[in-house]
This record gives sequence, C-alpha cells and structure tokens, in this order.
Amino acid sequence: MDEEGQPIQPQDESCWATLPDVCLHRIFWWLGDKDRSRAALVCRKWNQMMYSADLWRYRTITFTGRPSRVHASEFVSALWYVKKFGRYLEHLEIKLLHPYNAVLTKKFQVTMQSLLSCLGKRNNRLKSLSIQHLELDRLVWRNSIRNLLMKSLSSFLKKMGKHLDYLSLKGARLTVGQGCHILNSLSYSRKESVVSELNLEDFFSHHLAVYGSPQFNKTMATFHSLESLSLNYNCISDELLENLCENNAGTLWTMNIKCHSHDPHEQVIWGMSWAKLARYATNLRVNFFFEQVMEYERLARILLQEIPIRSISLRNCSFSDPDWSMRPTLTDLLPTFRHTLQKLTFEFNNKNESLDKELHRLILSCRKLFYFKVWAFLDVKFVEQILQSQEEGRCALRTLKVRIYTNRYETNEEDRTLWEIYRKYRQLIDSELNYVVIAYSMR
Repeated sequence: MDEEGQPIQPQDESCWATLPDVCLHRIFWWLGDKDRSRAALVCRKWNQMMYSADLWRYRTITFTGRPSRVHASEFVSALWYVKKFGRYLEHLEIKLLHPYNAVLTKKFQVTMQSLLSCLGKRNNRLKSLSIQHLELDRLVWRNSIRNLLMKSLSSFLKKMGKHLDYLSLKGARLTVGQGCHILNSLSYSRKESVVSELNLEDFFSHHLAVYGSPQFNKTMATFHSLESLSLNYNCISDELLENLCENNAGTLWTMNIKCHSHDPHEQVIWGMSWAKLARYATNLRVNFFFEQVMEYERLARILLQEIPIRSISLRNCSFSDPDWSMRPTLTDLLPTFRHTLQKLTFEFNNKNESLDKELHRLILSCRKLFYFKVWAFLDVKFVEQILQSQEEGRCALRTLKVRIYTNRYETNEEDRTLWEIYRKYRQLIDSELNYVVIAYSMR
C-alpha cells in the first residue's frame, strides 16, 4: 500500500512497461550505443526493441585519425557494432579524419579489413556505402597498407556490388589503374553495375589527365543505370559523354563536376557531345563547382552553351593580376545559361573592381534562379536593390546569402544600414526568403 492507502502496481504493469512500441522505438532512436545496451537490460520488451532492425539501418563510423586512448576505442566499437548489428545495415558512412601517421593508417586498415569481411558475410541489405577522404596518395599511407586496404575494399564490392545503389569514394585519390580496379569490382558478378548514384569527386589524385585514359572510359562503360554522377572535370571527355549517352540516357538526372586549378584541363570537349547527351538525357541538369578557377578564357572553354547547367559555384580566388577582371564572366558568359540556372554561388576578391550592377543584372536575367550566395566587396545598397526587385516580382529568390567585404576595421555603419533595409523589407524577408546578410571586415 502507498501513503494514500492505494495498492502499489507491479512493475510490469507500470506506464513504462505498457509504453507503445512507437514511443519506445523513438526513445531508443535517440540513445547512443552504450545507453541502448543499458536500456536493453530493463526488461524483455526493451531487450527486443534493442534488436529492432529499424534502429540500425543507418550508421556513420568516424575515425579521428589522432593517437589517444579515447580515440583507440573507435576501432573497437566499430567492430563491435558490425559484428552485433551489421546484418541490419542499409546505409553505411565511414570517415577517416586526417590520419596522423603510418601506425594509425595501419590500424585503420586492419579494422576495415575485419569490418568489411564481417559485413560481407552477414549483410545482404546494404544499399548505400560512403568512404570519404582517405587521401591514399599521402605519405602516411605505406604502399603495403594501401594495397591491403584496396584489396579488402575490392573484395567487399565484388560481393556487395549487386546490392549497392549508392557508392561514394570521394577523396580517395588513387591512380587511374587503382581507381579503375576498384570500380570494376562493382560489375564483377555481371557485365554491368547497378549503382545509380556514384560520387567520384577527387577519387583520382590531382594532376592526372584521366580524360585521356582508355581504361577509365572502358570502366565507365560498365555503368548502365546512373542517375547521379559526381566527378572532376579532368575525367570529362567526348568518349565519356558518349558512354553516358549510350548507356545512361534514360536514367541520368544529375552531374556534379568539380574543377580544380591543379587539375589538367587541356582536353577539348565538343559542344555537340554535350548537346547529344542533353538531347537524349532530357532530365539532365549539370552542377559546376570551380575551386580557384576564375580566368574567363578557361571558364569559356569549360562552360559550353550546350550544357544544361543548373548551378555554378565560383569560389576562392585572389586577384594578383590587376588586369584580371570578373566582369566578362558575369556579363558575357553566365547569362548564356539564364534559362536553366537555378543556383549561383560566388566568392571572390574584387576590391579593385565594382560588380554590383553586373551581379544585379545577372540575377534579373536568370528567371529560374532561386538560390543566390555571394561573398565579395559590395555596396550595402546592393542588398536593397535585390529586395526591391524581389518585391516587384522581377526575381523569385528563395535564398539570399550575402557577405559584404569592407576594408574598414569597423562595420558599424554597414550594420546600421543593413538593419534599416531589413526593417523596410521585413515582411517580404520573413515570408519568402532564407535571408542571411552580414558585413565583414577584411582588415
């Protein structure tokens, strides 16, 4: 009896014991591995929930790559998880952050060998695999360690390639031969790969002219159902575009292309190759990301008018040459894609060149543009002009992000003006825009 004379309910009849499965599942979803293990000891029902497949479908395993006792447990816990719950996995992401030395890369390789071997034996559900930023061309990777890791990965893809829909090996940095060997593992049990999303951004080492490799083009011909393809521009060739047109035209929706200043861009791509691909892959949209590639002549060779470009990002540029101008790119090149452009991202140092009018005109000319982000030397009034155009219905932005560079130590004056602009267009901003605008001192 309790203090009020009422009988005490047995523990199995408490509110926790009768908690609906939906609520209990939600609680377990937010718990970490250790807390889930402790909760599973409460009762039989909670123990059964611990082994619910829904809790273990998604997993991100992060190895920090730094020597410490705390981080050493990462390798142990990763193997524990795969051995205990690996059979439920459908989406696996593995990250290795900045490996410190060869000892750690060896430990990572041994762990991955056991992890992939165990997963290959126990799992037949895996649909998505992401192993990012291995940077295998760094000196911390000894040849023997690198080769063993690639052997484990290749063996795993031979077993699981027929199940995978998504594969990301972003930042692996392999040679052409090594990279093609890994990709060919996906089609080991059949003549073609069933992967629909493939991320090969920085998959090959920098400075490699992959576009001239017959081996790479032969490997890419094994993919017959690609919906999304991410890669570097140094992989693009007329042969690759022909392969995509012949084998993936009915499925290909998205191409993400990264252009790095250190990658070779000497290849000549014919506009008719892009036009043919766009004609047969009617839903195709291409996204370009330029990292330190800003010269108009180089951009004009890459951004051909036949490409159905959806977004362009031009970032990280320093103007060492006073004669180097961004104006032709904004006024002559980018308006070519005004009928398809939806997203624009700019980051440049234009302290010797005013570009407010050119940027405003570009926004107005791109009628499908809904995302605009710029970090540059601009007048604060530029923001007001954009908002006024938005209010008048001359543009239809949903996201506006602006960082206004200034050479002054203080930004108080700019901050006050931006606050006044926000107050003036507050109703418009709050109802229509993801709006982030700040002034930033470059001193």
